[in-house]
Amino acid sequence: MTDGAVLHIEVAGIGFQNPVLTASGTCGYGLDMAELIDLNRLGGVCTKGLSARPMRGNAPWRIVETHGGMLNAIGLQNIGARAFIEDKLPRLRRYNTRIIPNVFGYTVDEYIEAVRILEDGDGIHGYELNISCPNVKAGGESFANDAHQAAEVTEAVKNATRRPVMVKLSPNVTDIAAIARAVESAGADALSLVNTAVGMSIDVETRRPRLANITGGLSGPAIKPIAVRCVFQVARAVKIPLVGIGGIATTEDALEFIIAGASAVQVGTASFYDPQAAMKIVDGLEAYCLRKGLDSIRDLVGAVRLDQDL
Repeated sequence: MTDGAVLHIEVAGIGFQNPVLTASGTCGYGLDMAELIDLNRLGGVCTKGLSARPMRGNAPWRIVETHGGMLNAIGLQNIGARAFIEDKLPRLRRYNTRIIPNVFGYTVDEYIEAVRILEDGDGIHGYELNISCPNVKAGGESFANDAHQAAEVTEAVKNATRRPVMVKLSPNVTDIAAIARAVESAGADALSLVNTAVGMSIDVETRRPRLANITGGLSGPAIKPIAVRCVFQVARAVKIPLVGIGGIATTEDALEFIIAGASAVQVGTASFYDPQAAMKIVDGLEAYCLRKGLDSIRDLVGAVRLDQDL
């Protein structure tokens, strides 16, 4: 089989031609990558986070390279949901790829407002909720860190849209499976995991934090083992499909997530130093399936072999 059908996957009722998506925040609004890769060959594009209104983001420095990854504290700078559907979406939907806007807010009402604006956009296939934001009406604690708050925002967004909703979970919690179960019970159609881990870097000469925000989100290969573990645990806690994220740069990386329980993956930090990373993974996954005699990539989802299986 060489027509690509071996890679077709369905997540939350959305059919993807292959399980390789871009990760939010690493490809702008998708169009930024159009001159570097063939967007028609991507399974999907998860856009930069969108809020109801434009945001300027944090002051510099906002990105710092670290061993095995990078720290970022961009501050969710974006053009706003309305500008996205008027300017970016018409051009993005010319490509044969699924469009998944990432959405965030600092109150439940802000999430709802952003989604209701995006509901007017033709060609959107679903939403990814970034719940790793401080809830300003709950003392600033992240929605993602509390099962009740995570469920509350999930249910509110589900009631505001006719489209599938994928909720992006944080690794910065004690029990990610408990958060996943709460979000599933609130109506989430899928989960993506994980978001960045909180980190910090200090310039030893000046003794100052390298990021103006002091802390930032750690991404890249450094967090991959944590992310694979999270996918493995959550796959055993919920019945809805998962999308794996965190340090995926090669075909083998993607396969680890899929075998751990993810139906699809997102490529993020790797695209900064190798824009072709996602394309290479698409080709590599198909070659792996053919070499292993698999009819579908679906046969690998959650196929990890444990001692008790031997």
